Amino acid sequence: MAQVPDELIPTRATLLHRLKDWQDHSSWQDFFDIYSPLIYGIAIQGGLTKSEAQETVQETMIAVAKSMPDFKYNPAGGSFKCWLLNLTRWRITDQFRKRGPQAVSAEPALPAANPDADQPAMDPAGPESACPNSELETLWDAEWEKNLLENAIARAKRQLDPKQYQIFDFCVNKEWPPERIAKTFAITVNQVYLAKHRVVEKIKQEVERLQRQII
Repeated sequence: MAQVPDELIPTRATLLHRLKDWQDHSSWQDFFDIYSPLIYGIAIQGGLTKSEAQETVQETMIAVAKSMPDFKYNPAGGSFKCWLLNLTRWRITDQFRKRGPQAVSAEPALPAANPDADQPAMDPAGPESACPNSELETLWDAEWEKNLLENAIARAKRQLDPKQYQIFDFCVNKEWPPERIAKTFAITVNQVYLAKHRVVEKIKQEVERLQRQII
């Protein structure tokens, strides 16, 4: 597999500017499809229930939407990845606070909830986009990498022959020996290796494409 760099899904200004248009349903759907599993996963790992995590996803997406009308892209100002993490932190904190005072002690090390929750969210190019060192950031990085790879595999799978991907699945995920796979599919062992190689290369291509652009 391709090694994924720290900035796993470098968000391009093109998509973020398209998100300024609330009627651009296709761009918003792409954004939601890519980032909602990431936000949900970190919310669960942060200690929320499934329903709380789902609400965190929705509230984070609303915060992103509120920030878009005044959004000005400045890549030198900070990382989108950290900006989205900070938005998610605040929504996770909000969920803990909704549980009442007894839940505060169980709350992870998060900053105080955004006091302007009903106002447009922070500027992605502003100082809030800096990533503080924390346990949650470590979890976020792991979820970010996992999310990238899952998106790449899903996109690759849609473009591959189903039988070819199934051979790859048996080989990599189920860890069947090549001889057993060859017998199951009535092919040679060399064809097993070839199918695996083609799928791996396709996934690498999709990883690289996601590294260049968000969609």
